[in-house]
Amino acid sequence: MQVLQVQLEVRPDPAEVGRARRWARSRLACSGIGVDEPLAETLILLISELVTNAVVHTGCPAVLRMRLPDAPDVAEKAADASGSSGAAGAAGAGPGTVRVEVADASACPPKQRHADGDATNGRGLELVDGLADRWGWQTEGAGKSIWCEVDRCEPGVSAVAFEGTTYEDVAYEAV
Repeated sequence: MQVLQVQLEVRPDPAEVGRARRWARSRLACSGIGVDEPLAETLILLISELVTNAVVHTGCPAVLRMRLPDAPDVAEKAADASGSSGAAGAAGAGPGTVRVEVADASACPPKQRHADGDATNGRGLELVDGLADRWGWQTEGAGKSIWCEVDRCEPGVSAVAFEGTTYEDVAYEAV
């Protein structure tokens, strides 16, 4: 499987979060992940949280990176247009895994907080922990990179199972 790697430079401005979401949606669609797929909405929420954290907590520019499973027709068109596929394998990512990274120049490690019920912030990394299949951070140059991965399920395979019971149509609502 080919993996397409894309990145977007993000200025330290809260308006950049919306731009990052729009950019990510277009890249997901190009890789064959439909905007109506639950995976796409999960990834957009994860991207929104990671970019927001970088913009709000560091005040530094950041780089949003995504490693996407390349749709076969997209890979063929890219190869035809450029003479090579332009895609590279992602270390540690399985077939269908989407990896999101946000790198910034701050050496301050991320801190997962536990917000009280009435708090208006402090839930970002809790959301990342709950939605991503894996997440973590590492130093990168003088700064750091926070990453998360989401595995794409095969069509018809349920993503949620609990003690042998499968829930195919699970919905969540934030109130």
